[in-house]
Amino acid sequence: MTGSREESASLLLVDDDATFCRVLSAALEKRGFAVTVAHSVEQAIPLAESNPPEFAVVDLKMGGAPGLVLIKVLHELDPNTRVVVLTGYASIATAVEAIKLGAAQYLSKPANADEIVAAFNHAPDSNAPLRTQPAQIERLEWEHIQRVLREHDGNISATARALNMHRRTLQRKLAKPPLRID
Repeated sequence: MTGSREESASLLLVDDDATFCRVLSAALEKRGFAVTVAHSVEQAIPLAESNPPEFAVVDLKMGGAPGLVLIKVLHELDPNTRVVVLTGYASIATAVEAIKLGAAQYLSKPANADEIVAAFNHAPDSNAPLRTQPAQIERLEWEHIQRVLREHDGNISATARALNMHRRTLQRKLAKPPLRID
């Protein structure tokens, strides 16, 4: 970072993954941001109230309140705050909701620092068509199924119930992993 922390643009990074925060925070600081980290919406709100950030990177799903709640609070504090929403579980509905609440962009994880900085410059437009990539959606579904399967210690029946999916449908999905996008 070339300037002092006071001269740098303030950025609030909110994600419940401590390792991800540490890595992304360092990368964003190298790009000139003064980064403050919170690991929940409840932890982030007092930080934002005491010093409304110019920029924010907010995970959508965390323990406690969802990131959409924080977007609303950030824009009530300062409508000029540029917010980028990150999520591992993308959906069109939540993307539209995030943009309507004032997010500049909605990115699927993993997103790197360069993608996030570029997203800050994206003009929010809730009427813009959302680009969907079916292979990416299939990959997200696969990863979600794998996470729920791990949470249920590999029990197919318990995982199917948790996903509100028929057991045989789940078995078919597990037998056919999506193509890798490299």
